[in-house]
Amino acid sequence: MRTLAITQNVTLDGSIEMLGDWFDPQGQAEVDNSDHLAELHRQDSESDALVLGRRTFEDFRGYWPGRTDDPTGISAYLDQVQKYVVSSTVTDPQWQHTTVLSAEPLAAIRALKARMGRDIVVTGSISLCHALIEAGLVDEYRLFVHPVVQGRGRRLFPDGFALPRLRLLAANAFRSGITFSRYAAG
Repeated sequence: MRTLAITQNVTLDGSIEMLGDWFDPQGQAEVDNSDHLAELHRQDSESDALVLGRRTFEDFRGYWPGRTDDPTGISAYLDQVQKYVVSSTVTDPQWQHTTVLSAEPLAAIRALKARMGRDIVVTGSISLCHALIEAGLVDEYRLFVHPVVQGRGRRLFPDGFALPRLRLLAANAFRSGITFSRYAAG
């Protein structure tokens, strides 16, 4: 079975909702972030599917496709990876390699996990992440913790949800002050 990994950028106080300017995807190209960018590309090389909720998908689609001024390589990756958007309203995704999951998305994601392939990554998409967590479909949590305290915003785990213990698989710090932790669920 494939690994379904939630990959999130998170503030030190646990918010994944980007209410300020603490996250800049183009900032990954800066020289002092080359180690961070290398980790992103390592993870990209191990995945062949990206699952997004509608809002995150529309944000990505409005920013990334076909960018020729992207020194990070993120645009090129997003243009070629198979994308799945969970939505009951999107009918034409208008981005190559995109499939809309409109009916029973959790069952569709469960079936996607059962297929042969590499990692499936979910990012952003807070409501979708909450549904996947509550359904027990998440195998790994990959957290890029930014040295910022936002003081507000939605968090990765739904209120009242508890996991008895996560198993640390990897951890490192980048020159920028961002840290990365990878945990296995269960």
